[in-house]
Amino acid sequence: MADQEEFAFGAARAGGEFVKKSGSKAGHKKKAPARKTPKKKAQAKKPRAKAPRARQTAQDLAGGARDISVSEFFAKNRHLLGFDNPSKALLTTVKEGVDNSLDACEEAGIVPEIRVEIQQKDENRFRIAIEDNGPGIVREQAPKIFGRLLYGSKFHRLRQSRGQQGIGISAAGMYGLLTTGKPIEVITRTGKKKKAHHFALVMDTRSNEPRVKKDAEVDWHRDHGTRVEIELEGNYRGGQHSVDNYIRQISLANPHAEITFQPPKAEAYGAEHVFPRVTNELPPETEEIKPHPYGVELGVMMQMFRDTKSRNVRGCLTADFSRVSGRIADEILKTAKVAPSRRPREITREEAEKIHKAVQKTKIMAPSADCIAPIGEELIEKALRAEVKADFYASATRKPTVYRGNPFMIEVGLAYGGDLSGDDSATVYRYANRVPLQYQQGACAVTKAVTGTDWRGYQMQQPRGALPVGPMLIMVHIASVWVPFTSESKEAIAHYPEIIKEMRLGLQECGRQVAIYIRRQKRAADEEKKRAYIVKYIPQLAIGVQNILELDDKQRDKIVANLSDVLERSRNP
Repeated sequence: MADQEEFAFGAARAGGEFVKKSGSKAGHKKKAPARKTPKKKAQAKKPRAKAPRARQTAQDLAGGARDISVSEFFAKNRHLLGFDNPSKALLTTVKEGVDNSLDACEEAGIVPEIRVEIQQKDENRFRIAIEDNGPGIVREQAPKIFGRLLYGSKFHRLRQSRGQQGIGISAAGMYGLLTTGKPIEVITRTGKKKKAHHFALVMDTRSNEPRVKKDAEVDWHRDHGTRVEIELEGNYRGGQHSVDNYIRQISLANPHAEITFQPPKAEAYGAEHVFPRVTNELPPETEEIKPHPYGVELGVMMQMFRDTKSRNVRGCLTADFSRVSGRIADEILKTAKVAPSRRPREITREEAEKIHKAVQKTKIMAPSADCIAPIGEELIEKALRAEVKADFYASATRKPTVYRGNPFMIEVGLAYGGDLSGDDSATVYRYANRVPLQYQQGACAVTKAVTGTDWRGYQMQQPRGALPVGPMLIMVHIASVWVPFTSESKEAIAHYPEIIKEMRLGLQECGRQVAIYIRRQKRAADEEKKRAYIVKYIPQLAIGVQNILELDDKQRDKIVANLSDVLERSRNP
């Protein structure tokens, strides 16, 4: 067909044509009489028609489907975990390692000693080491902890902890493997009488399983603890999102920890920077609680009915839920019109929905706050004084409250004046379960609470809808059994109205304290100004009196002394 089109196009240019002569066979050619004809513009060549697309059957589509492991998913979407650029990846790796070390030490009742080392191997390649004096890790568990995503002991329990999902440090190792091909190196020891184990691990992302490249017993200087080394592609930089700034912030929220930081190159403070502990007392031990009925959704409640070991639904409500006594359980079931003796596994969806609605109508005591461990007003102020040179410090700890059945507590610290810059916006440090949040400040509930507070009423300048301007550092901490982060990278807190309300109340409490201080300073400045005027004119007043009363110089000097004495006594009553 294409050849025929080309031939016809050529014939038209030559002035020839196809003819069909009477009595002759179709398709015979006859030469047209030669005549001059105007040249025609060449027509665009028509595109070749595409063959119709072959249809796939359901069986064909089913043949291409396969399971996607969680590690395979996050390997392609590592930005969700905080590894979306080299500088952020380096900081995230340090953060995850330090978080794990602090959690391990506190759970074992050990005052933390943590060491962070960063060595630059190439222009954009670094080796990060995080070492602690924690309890160590048993040999069988080490490969799973560091070489498998979503493996841990904190996800299903309701008590305060830094890590929650079992992703962080293993994701850092996966990022290192993807960018450098180097395995994650782990040295761990569980006791003085036991040998340390040295592991080299890689993650099989297709199966989300660890592959052990090395497992050997070695000598190590620590009696117990863990050292993790990850080589990765990164970028070390200073400023707000630097590792040094992160460690400075985490030392504020963890005054019981001593953290030593060794940067790639010696900086202003030398080859190492030690952040000393403020106290030797560990945070109070938290207790695990059961789910509170107010925070349990219908589908979760139905699953709990299926999994319970209780023989009847009344026993399930009292045994598997927090703050549900026998009397409360009877009241719930009476409102729902469900027999207390019903077997939980036999509860229908309609009956479960009635129970769920009856829970919301029943007055149930708030969950216990023993599951959370706040920093405390005294330690917040001590930590601020140790790290920030300011003129005034304030702190406030709110009473525990609840969102979606989960208890939480808000703490606020404030430093004002001193070495803090008065020309810029206030510095805001955001914390969740003692962990500083470094990114997505604009999307965080803390920022919304700070900007939503009227700081002008507390003697501060504040543009509309923005942070206050002045020499001030604000520290906001949320302690909870389950912090509602906006993403898996745990960089911002979701905008729950209950949480924002408590943050504002804590900020207002500190704001009132700093307003009292600022007013006092203004009054003192005004008094000093007035006093300076009086001191300036006392000699002139005495000369005037001398001239009027014709006094000698000795009497004039006595008048100056008397007036100065009256001024001092009026200033210091």
